[in-house]
Amino acid sequence: MKISTFYQIYYKHRFLKANFFLKTYLLMVILVRFLFHLIILENKINLDKLIISNHDLINKEFDYLFEYFNSDKGNFFYNQYTKSKKKEKIPGHEYSLFYDKYFKSIKNKKLNILELGTFKGGATAAFRIFFKNSQIYSGDLYPDIFNFSSKNIINFKIDTSSESSINNVILNNHLQYDIIIEDAGHYLKDQIISLFILFKKLKSQGFFVIEELDFPDTRADMNIYNEKPSLREILYNIKSQKDFNSKYIDSINKKYFLENFKFINIYKGRFNEIAFIKKK
Repeated sequence: MKISTFYQIYYKHRFLKANFFLKTYLLMVILVRFLFHLIILENKINLDKLIISNHDLINKEFDYLFEYFNSDKGNFFYNQYTKSKKKEKIPGHEYSLFYDKYFKSIKNKKLNILELGTFKGGATAAFRIFFKNSQIYSGDLYPDIFNFSSKNIINFKIDTSSESSINNVILNNHLQYDIIIEDAGHYLKDQIISLFILFKKLKSQGFFVIEELDFPDTRADMNIYNEKPSLREILYNIKSQKDFNSKYIDSINKKYFLENFKFINIYKGRFNEIAFIKKK
């Protein structure tokens, strides 16, 4: 992990709100805490070797795998945002039931899967084991904290709030994806541009998944200017065959999406909503 990443994840929010004396204190201790954090970090886990030593993992369903690899997509997980190794098990999003519903029948196929927003990589590891024959492309703003390795995983940097980053990193390559999972910033703009720009990169009969779909409608920090419509509102308008307009969607991408989506299903997990969109 880079010291800049350590600062962004654990200290930036505190530093920006701190008075002069607290800022001085944070500057004095951050390097020491960063070095200590490096010492207590887990070693990277080689998933290819793990499958050999624990082959039964490939027969497990998503909830088991999400909890095994400490992803908040499952029923429970250990708080991965803390700087220490102290174990604090907390409730997860309970999305595993929906992932099993849509993907159990295709788990043995050879797929290209794009995951946006990977953090330490717990969900990526679960996807690598569940989709044992597939290639996982995992993108995050901070790829240096990714905690797993595999010949079936390519980890890269991307800023999903930036159209130019999406264009340069994803649109300008030759790959098409069977599944795209958007679990990145969850901001209003990010959710909208990720879906409508990347939908053309989805193969026919592929799935686009959006986690925490309702964040911009329920959390002010995910929609600081209280903009309308949110992606959630847009999707419900589409389901009701109502028109919509957004400054983040151009007419070409809007037309392409409306002509090429097969269905939109939205579900409530333990706390938040998740959408599964299938392409024709």
